[in-house]
Amino acid sequence: MGVSPSKEPSAIRVEIGELVLNGFDGFRADPERVSAAFETELTRLVRLHGVPLASGGPLALDALLGLPPLPAGLSARRLGQELARAVHEGLSGHGEVSR
Repeated sequence: MGVSPSKEPSAIRVEIGELVLNGFDGFRADPERVSAAFETELTRLVRLHGVPLASGGPLALDALLGLPPLPAGLSARRLGQELARAVHEGLSGHGEVSR
């Protein structure tokens, strides 16, 4: 009895056209620092856990809704990390998906 090779993707590409944050009026964080922390953390999470919603092949989503709320008063770095974790949760099948 042979073991079939793993069908892990050789590359995973996550493209986010727009990240809309509701309820952050008056929040003063450097968008570039938030973006850099977001990208670093999302890359780490995807490498570690993959993208479960895309396990059946390529996947295109219009929106991820119903993601967990974020704590108030975060630094730009922590905000980016928490945003990435929330988005990865959505890509893991938690929350609402709009295709």
